[in-house]
Amino acid sequence: MILKNLYESDELLTMRYLNTRMELSDQEKFQYLNLEKGFEGEKKFDQMAELLKEERFIINSLLLKVNNSHFQLDKLIISQGGIHLLDIKNFQGDFYIKDNKFIAMKTDREWKNPFDQLKRSTILFRQLLQNLKLNYLVEPLVIFINPEFTLYQAPMDLPAIFPTQVNGFLKNINNTPSRLNDGHKKLAQQLLSLHQTKNPHTILPEYTYEQQQKGMYCCFCNSFHLSKSYNELVCGKCGGREKIELAILRNVKEFQLLFPERKVTTQSIYEWCNGELSRRTFIRVLKKHLTVFGSTSDTYYK
Repeated sequence: MILKNLYESDELLTMRYLNTRMELSDQEKFQYLNLEKGFEGEKKFDQMAELLKEERFIINSLLLKVNNSHFQLDKLIISQGGIHLLDIKNFQGDFYIKDNKFIAMKTDREWKNPFDQLKRSTILFRQLLQNLKLNYLVEPLVIFINPEFTLYQAPMDLPAIFPTQVNGFLKNINNTPSRLNDGHKKLAQQLLSLHQTKNPHTILPEYTYEQQQKGMYCCFCNSFHLSKSYNELVCGKCGGREKIELAILRNVKEFQLLFPERKVTTQSIYEWCNGELSRRTFIRVLKKHLTVFGSTSDTYYK
């Protein structure tokens, strides 16, 4: 049973929006593409994990805090026998480990060592369990999900599941009977209640409202070449179609995330969308889906 679904983090969404509306530096683009690839890897693992049976709790994307230290967990699987603490990696290409460094062979670029990250998360998670006066077996693992990944010079005792082993790993879990009790339910509820919504260590590019390209873009290919056809917007590049109402709400969500200090008004969304639709259309959609605040002269929406 999935208790917390997988979803795009605010960091990924922000980087995705900025990548569409402004020019990112090479390093920022690298950061963004890694976030997208990581999310794709987690989605792929979830699809493979759909075969899991028996009684199990699955919790995605937990951000926890213990002793003033934040740590991120990609996925927890709570079973009768204990907790699988999983870090999903969608690395592609050939890598090797040398002097505890995790290095891409093609570029000779050093990446954050996922096993160091896993070790830190495991230590903090076990501290959290101790603070909650709970005692569960914790098995931490890095799951390498991409079939085009190879790790050379890997020690035999690495807590890793490699691409050719993922199916076997899931089958092994499936073949292990699991019955959950009230203690497991309490554990899951406590972890969900401790989830932090904001990561103080997230580093985003500096950006301003003026830097952003205004207008509505295709939700499929990000092209700004849209035209109106009845109640839809049609992309001149890929031919994708999106209901106007959904497109406006998507742009409102984007505006709110990028500029939380700015009020959502008819004028602000009209400008953000570059006036490609009538003000009446924006007013209708905003009134339908958001709550109206203020008087006629200073109306805004939440």
